[in-house]
Amino acid sequence: MTQNNVTGLPAPVEAQEEWGRGQELSQNSLQAVHRSRWERPWRAVVTAGCFLCLCVLSQIMGVWILYIFNGYGAFPAAHKVLDLMQYLLSPLGTHNTLEEEISQSQQNLWRIESLCPLLATIFLCIVIFGIGVLYCLRMLAPQSVPSFPDDRRQSVSRQPSFTYSEWTDGKQDEFYDLEPVPETPVFDCFMDMKAEADPTSLTVKPVGLQERRGSNVSLTLDMCTPGSTEPYAAMLSPREQSAQEYLQTASNVLTAPQLHSRALDDAALQAEFYETPMNFVDPKEYNFPGVVRKNRYKTILPNAHSRVCLKAVDEEDFLSTYINANYMRGYEGEEKVYIATQGPTVNTVTDFWRMVWQERSSIIVMITNIEEKNEKCTEYWPEYTVSYEGIEITVDQVIESDDYSLRIFTVKCEGEERKLRQYWYTSWPDQKTPDKAPPLLELVLEVEEVRLQAPPSSGPVIVHCSAGIGRTGCFIATTILCKQLKKEGVVDILKTTCQLRLDRGGMIQTAEQYQFVHHVLSLYDRQLSCPVEE
Repeated sequence: MTQNNVTGLPAPVEAQEEWGRGQELSQNSLQAVHRSRWERPWRAVVTAGCFLCLCVLSQIMGVWILYIFNGYGAFPAAHKVLDLMQYLLSPLGTHNTLEEEISQSQQNLWRIESLCPLLATIFLCIVIFGIGVLYCLRMLAPQSVPSFPDDRRQSVSRQPSFTYSEWTDGKQDEFYDLEPVPETPVFDCFMDMKAEADPTSLTVKPVGLQERRGSNVSLTLDMCTPGSTEPYAAMLSPREQSAQEYLQTASNVLTAPQLHSRALDDAALQAEFYETPMNFVDPKEYNFPGVVRKNRYKTILPNAHSRVCLKAVDEEDFLSTYINANYMRGYEGEEKVYIATQGPTVNTVTDFWRMVWQERSSIIVMITNIEEKNEKCTEYWPEYTVSYEGIEITVDQVIESDDYSLRIFTVKCEGEERKLRQYWYTSWPDQKTPDKAPPLLELVLEVEEVRLQAPPSSGPVIVHCSAGIGRTGCFIATTILCKQLKKEGVVDILKTTCQLRLDRGGMIQTAEQYQFVHHVLSLYDRQLSCPVEE
């Protein structure tokens, strides 16, 4: 029996099994290396053969078309091509009559009307052959090494599609917004074990889920229990505690000159963005029957400590109190200034209007189109009037602008009547289409002005896009930071981003969005110092 070198006790069976699995994995790795050594040359040979066949086929088709240009019908031209192929494949000195006929045909091919198609056929052959050679060389070339040694830095996000705006002669140039990405992230799970626990109660739970690059989405998920009122550090793993401490303490105050310089430093902004935890919720923490039907994306969930709880007749019925929405703090940490939520689905329109009425909201900001290749948000407002569970919504007025539309509603319930304004911003990028930033700044400033003029009893501003984290995060962050820049003359974009992510995970979803916020704030500072004369 195998003995332990230190204690002299028999080695555990689990250790032997683990060693056996390690040996098996090593053998599998060696086999994979041997397979990969022959796989690329074999694929290159097959590819070269395919391109060679394509070249031959293109030449046969080209000669057939040339015969048609010389007055032959389709079938006679095909017969001529077959005769030509037979001649070329026959031994020299045979088929003299056929040779003379083909020689005469070749002379006819060089007529002026046939010269252009002939040159086009030869050019096509050269192009196909060149592409085939380059493709085969690329397949044989070794793969490049990732630029980051760490798994979390497998690739650098692509450069943003917008360009920085400079002000000259009191006028601003156009600069463009980011290219959004699909707002549903994909996660690769890592597992962590509780240390120093009773073996009988030892459980495995997912923590610190890592992101998959390639979609420009950097996601590190952290967990919290639904309905929990415990502080952030309670029942968290060391990794989660470190992420929470970072979000609570991170800061980078920028003066106006530093802001302008920082906005142009793409590498530094991307590094800062990737180091900031996303603070997402593990989907398994919302393991309640029926909740999945109330989430547009199964991985984008509300953080428990700040989620909006709907009032219901039965408070024990979790489903009736659930909506995918979070209260968001504003400037200087003011509580419940905004509500960030997902775009309503067909199943959640009633819940959405219940939230609007319950929270006494007077402003809704919608930053998405109804469809962008697929549905991003259902049309939750009526054309004229509609009622949801006793809440009557009537459209009073629609004001169209170049970049957004304004709807003014009258909302009635139980004899009480309120006014509601919905700003629908339609110029945000639609599936990687860039957009201008000045209209967004205009909307941010108008919404903030209307919010300050609202009655004291008015509740949070409701902001949503599709998932309620990307474009929603940009809008709320820009609003908070514009106020800070105007009042203090400095901005702390990193601290504001961390504040938003503490309230709702994933706010400001991509590195491009993070860069875009810096560009907008830089543009706003120039607007404050050099106002444009109308």
